[in-house]
Amino acid sequence: MLVDVVTQIVIDWPRDLVATFSADPSNAPRWYVNIKSVEWKTPPPVAVGSQVAFVAHFLGRRLAYTYQVMEFVPFERLVMATADGPFPMETSYVWESAGSERTEMTLRNRGNPAGFSKLLKPLMVPAMRRANRKDLGRLKFLMERT
Repeated sequence: MLVDVVTQIVIDWPRDLVATFSADPSNAPRWYVNIKSVEWKTPPPVAVGSQVAFVAHFLGRRLAYTYQVMEFVPFERLVMATADGPFPMETSYVWESAGSERTEMTLRNRGNPAGFSKLLKPLMVPAMRRANRKDLGRLKFLMERT
């Protein structure tokens, strides 16, 4: 019952700037449509082992979960995972140069829904795909408008 949603976008900004902004969980409510709040459980900045609590709304439900940073290679890759709630999930970001001043960002969410979330899986994948496209579109807009 694995859910695996991969979304990509090209942003007309250098990789280091896109990665620095998007890897900072404090910025998540600015570009993630469904994330309403963020609370650091460990001191910033992002590092392997960092823990950050998020509150989000998805498919009409309030979700509260804490991500732990599992892997972080600045300007290249960030992997966070949570075992909280009915949908343990891993979220990863990959940043690649797409020219001298452009970045291709890949956002991937994968996990195994449990309990009630298993029943929502047929709705969850298309909803996650739509949300990820909106989120990356919003990130692109925020980065390129400055």
